[in-house]
Amino acid sequence: MTDTSKKEQLYELIRANPFVSQQDLAVELRLSRSAVAGHIASLIRERRLLGRAYVLPDKRPVLCIGAANLDRKLRTLETLQMGTSNPAYAEEVHGGVARNIAENLARLGLPAALLTAVGDDAAGNSLQARAESAGIDTRGSLRLNDTYSGTYTAVLDERGELVLALADMALYDQMTPDFLASRAPQRSGAAMVVADLNLPLDSVALLLQDARRDAVNLIIVAVSQPKMARLPRELHGLRLLVLNRGELETRAGRALPDEAALAAACREVQQQGAQDIIITCGGEGVFHTGGADGGLVWLPAPQVDVVDVTGAGDAFSAGVCWSIYQGSGDLTLACRRGLKVAAMTLESPDTVSPLLAADILDEISEFQHLAP
Repeated sequence: MTDTSKKEQLYELIRANPFVSQQDLAVELRLSRSAVAGHIASLIRERRLLGRAYVLPDKRPVLCIGAANLDRKLRTLETLQMGTSNPAYAEEVHGGVARNIAENLARLGLPAALLTAVGDDAAGNSLQARAESAGIDTRGSLRLNDTYSGTYTAVLDERGELVLALADMALYDQMTPDFLASRAPQRSGAAMVVADLNLPLDSVALLLQDARRDAVNLIIVAVSQPKMARLPRELHGLRLLVLNRGELETRAGRALPDEAALAAACREVQQQGAQDIIITCGGEGVFHTGGADGGLVWLPAPQVDVVDVTGAGDAFSAGVCWSIYQGSGDLTLACRRGLKVAAMTLESPDTVSPLLAADILDEISEFQHLAP
C-alpha cells in the first residue's frame, strides 16, 4: 500500500473522529507514530486540516448521546378499529430521542453535537445528511457495516394521538463503554451531556461516573418503561432525570396513583443520587422536584390544537436543556420553556418544529409560581 493511500485513510479517520489520538491512528493504520505525525503535517500544509479539533470555551456544545432513527408514522384517516385493516396515511421522518433533542437545540441556537450509531444503509446516509444540514456535529458517531439503521414505527389515531409504537434499536447496544471511552476527548469538550436510555446499562453507568468526576451537567431522558432497566441503581452525578409517570412507576416498582405517591418516589430516586426529576404527564403538564417541604411543583401544559404528538416529549426536554445551558438553576423556568417548545411541536406536522429560532424562548424569563 502506498504512502498516499495511507494518508487518505488517515484523513478519513480524522474526518470521522477529529478527536482521535495519534497513537490510535498509528494502531489503526499499522504505522509508526512518526509516520502518522508526518502525514498530519502534510495535510496541514495542504490546508486539508487546520490543526487539532479543540473546542473554544464559549462554543462548548451540548452533546446528545443515543438514538437517531428513521421514524415511520402511520396515521389512520378514520376512527381506529382494532383487529382489521384501517385506511391510513404513511410517512417517514428523521427521529430518535437524542437526535430530536440535538436538532431542537440547534434550531434554538445552541451548538449541538450527536454521538449515535447508524447502519451502512440509505437511512443512515439520510440521517447523517439531515444532521449536517441542521448544523449538528456528528463526527465521532459509530457507522456499522452490514447493519440496518434504527427504526421507530408509530401508529397514530385520527387525532394524531399515539396508539402503538414499535422500536427496532438493537444497534445501539454497540455503543459500549469502550466506544464511549474512545470518544472521551469529544465528551470532555461538552458543556452538557444529554443521554437517552437506548444506551446499554454499562454505558449509562460510565456517563454517570464521568459526570461525577468532571462536574459536567448530565441529563438522562427515559425512552420507555422496558428500557428503564438500563438506568443504574446508583445515580450520583445525575443533574436531571426526565421521565413520564409510567416510567417512574417502573423505577419505583409500584403504582403511583396521586401526587403524594409521585413525590415519595421522587425522593427515593433523589436518595439514589439524582439531583432533580421531571415527570411529564402528556397533554396535562409536568411535575418537577424542588417544591416546598420536599414536594413537587406542578405546571399545566398550554392548550393547543394537536396536529401530531411525535417528538413533543423530546422538544420539551430540549427546552429544559436550553434553559439549564444558559446557567439558570430555576427548574420551574426550565419547564415553562420546555412546555413552550413542546406546544410548538404539537401544533406542527413535523417531528421538530421548523418555526423554532434562537430567540423563541427569550420572552419566557420571569419566575412564576403556578398553584397545583
